[in-house]
Amino acid sequence: MTFAEKMKAQAVAAAKKLVLAEGTEIRTVKAARIIIDEKLASSVTLVGNPTDVKKVAAEAGVVLDGIDIQNPEDSSLRQNYADEYYDLRKKKGMTPEQAYADIVNELRWGAMMVRKGDADAMVAGAKNTTGDVLRAAFQIIKTKPGIASASSCFVMATDKTSLGADGSFIFSDCATIPNPTAEQLAEIAEEAAASCATFLGVEPVIALLSYSSKGSAKGEMVDKVTQALELVKVKRPDLRIDGELQLDAAIIESVGTSKAPGSPVAGKANVLVFPDLQAGNIGYKLVQRLAGAEAYGPILQGFAKPISDLSRGASVEDIVVTSAITLAQAAN
Repeated sequence: MTFAEKMKAQAVAAAKKLVLAEGTEIRTVKAARIIIDEKLASSVTLVGNPTDVKKVAAEAGVVLDGIDIQNPEDSSLRQNYADEYYDLRKKKGMTPEQAYADIVNELRWGAMMVRKGDADAMVAGAKNTTGDVLRAAFQIIKTKPGIASASSCFVMATDKTSLGADGSFIFSDCATIPNPTAEQLAEIAEEAAASCATFLGVEPVIALLSYSSKGSAKGEMVDKVTQALELVKVKRPDLRIDGELQLDAAIIESVGTSKAPGSPVAGKANVLVFPDLQAGNIGYKLVQRLAGAEAYGPILQGFAKPISDLSRGASVEDIVVTSAITLAQAAN
């Protein structure tokens, strides 16, 4: 069973409610039909003017039976959502009148549905930028208690079954925080561990990556990684984590034994935490392109409730699989 098939099976079992905020986007409308037909969600809501949604559906040959449509402009929930949005943003200068006007934005509306429990998960980004999707998430859904910075991960599925979790890994952060502090790196590791448990279904074994292994090199960039390790150990002593480790020491047992003898992680890691966004982004694309790995993501982590950002080049199947992944998060 592929990773995508596993996520779809989890989504079916979870039977959660999904909101697709970009309800007038043609790929999104097509994906909504598949999600309902495959029973990946107990309900799917498209956000948008019903006339516009129906026009797009007709052009795409999509039957909307069983799919909900919410028009923020005339919804009975508008005042309630606006009041909540005002409470969240009044310290930033928001007025009740502005909140009432602003809440009809499709991304804010979808995020508020998740915040209020009217949906369990949200997927967007087929036509909106990552910045816009994240802004709605930060303003309305917020991060988990004890987590200051949301981040992202990729699930990397390779054919190297002797490595990682039967060939699969969590790579983090590859899409969100450009140059994390030691504190942010510690949070990335903590959230990547949760992603490993959710998506790979195994105990996370976390390597904080560097160009150094256990003091083989010195420098400011190495210090950040070792500081992050100490922070995680204090906050989450239950996690199996070590660093700083070079990539080969993290995943190849013979190298790990040589470079980091006695490490509980070296040679066994299934979660790879990169020291910055450049390394993470380059790393996942190298593995994807040169090793032919399947890359699923970016999957947002650290938010209080599940939300996912799509590439604007996403296919219909990408939207379906991302929705399944997000619904699986909601189940966990």
